[in-house]
Amino acid sequence: MNIIVCVKQVPATNEVKMNKETNTIIREGVEAVINPFDAYAIEEALRIKDKTGGKVTVMSMGIPSVAALLKETIALGVDEAVLLSDRAFAGSDTLATSYALSMGIRKINSYDLVICGKQAIDGDTAQVGPSLAEKLGIPHTTYVRKIEEISEGFIRCQRLTDDGYEVVEMPLPAVITVVKEINEPRLPSIKGMMRAKKAVVSIWSADDIGADKNLCGLKGSPTQVVKTFVPLHEVQSEMIEGKPEEQASKLVEKLVSMQFMTCK
Repeated sequence: MNIIVCVKQVPATNEVKMNKETNTIIREGVEAVINPFDAYAIEEALRIKDKTGGKVTVMSMGIPSVAALLKETIALGVDEAVLLSDRAFAGSDTLATSYALSMGIRKINSYDLVICGKQAIDGDTAQVGPSLAEKLGIPHTTYVRKIEEISEGFIRCQRLTDDGYEVVEMPLPAVITVVKEINEPRLPSIKGMMRAKKAVVSIWSADDIGADKNLCGLKGSPTQVVKTFVPLHEVQSEMIEGKPEEQASKLVEKLVSMQFMTCK
């Protein structure tokens, strides 16, 4: 069974800076990691491979330095890694991202299952997985917490809901997005790390995958950030002095006064 896992590089910080001219995230100079939810997708792909055999390919879109992160996935047991890297991809929203990934997957051609993390921590949209399935013209389901059965041409899994879970059956090939409840990601082995050092990450441009550049990057992104700003949080505090009885009395007066002003 051939499985493709889509992963994303995200900033390893909550202090994300934005380019005010392009309204895109500034990634240069910021430590990067593989999106945490994608780690569960990689682990699930490797577990399926352990049971059924086949091949696991990891694919990402980003700047050239992402290739170093993809080598980390090879240390875990991934067979091949592909990076879509081209200036034409810069500034892609979720629609343009899913288009580029779909073209990369079409170039690979032979696959049974595509797995994504439920969402990226820097965007939290959870849109790429479903959009990718639509671009590929195959079925999908999201928030998968367990794969009950998978075989040639068939998958049955549990989809997490607010009230429990649903059992979903689909024909393959298909796309699923997974939640962290599905497994516990493994650590790289010594053998895997040695293999990763020698591994070569395939880097494909927009031309390599036959992508229409008008559908990539900012040109192909109907969703654009109009304005970014850091919210201001102002906190006013006041110390009430005196003995406990006096403090309590003053506090009650202030609370009553504030309530009165609110009502007005």
